[in-house]
Amino acid sequence: MSEKAAPDSCAFMGDTGFAYTLSLVNGKYKMIILYALAEHKPVIRFNELKRCIETISFRTLSLTLKELENDGLIIRDEYPQIPPKVEYSLSDRGKSLIPVLDMMCEWGNVHRHDVLK
Repeated sequence: MSEKAAPDSCAFMGDTGFAYTLSLVNGKYKMIILYALAEHKPVIRFNELKRCIETISFRTLSLTLKELENDGLIIRDEYPQIPPKVEYSLSDRGKSLIPVLDMMCEWGNVHRHDVLK
């Protein structure tokens, strides 16, 4: 039994802009959260975001928001008051992804019924 070497075309995922972008938005809810933040300008609070994304658990939302903040895609503003007030918004870096998300929406609207044809 001989082993074939992997084709060079598989190496394209290495150190590329595509791979980097995918690493930032990969995850079940990351793009949904980014899009929700874009739609609810300028800021949205945690519970409002949870209501927008009914299927996400509080824990998953919290963890995903932390990841997006650590990646510099969102801004978390915490206000020292009782009860605590935290608002989320897109950073300039996060806003720069919105045209990509818009293009994905447009593509989906055009092609979502293709399989049924």
